[in-house]
Amino acid sequence: MNILRNYILILFLGLCFQQSYSQSYRFKTSGFSVLEKNERGKWGEWSNLDLVNLSVILDTDKHRIVVYSQEIQLFNIIEYIEREENDTDIVYSFLCKDNNGTDCKISIITRKKQDYRKQLYINYDNQIVVYNIFTV
Repeated sequence: MNILRNYILILFLGLCFQQSYSQSYRFKTSGFSVLEKNERGKWGEWSNLDLVNLSVILDTDKHRIVVYSQEIQLFNIIEYIEREENDTDIVYSFLCKDNNGTDCKISIITRKKQDYRKQLYINYDNQIVVYNIFTV
């Protein structure tokens, strides 16, 4: 009986310890825009910024990014790219696969010279989606 109680206590403490160190980052969106390639493979123009209030979660424990739009966008993180920083930006990037198994690169960019405004870029071969985001 003592062994069972000790096992349950260790399991409980292990779960509590694991929970306390989870890495989950929550964001809200305020707008989004889309850029697409045309038939000739050239980039067009950015669409008008549409206002949108969505939740975005970066969960490094589950290795995924979720955008809670009308159709939930789930991106499984395949590779974490080293943080980049220059005079204007701080960039965290991830190589991902979306709900359909399509490869994409997601970047969270902090614009230093724009009051540290944050943006989430979802880059595909023929389309880029950008969301203006803020931490909640």
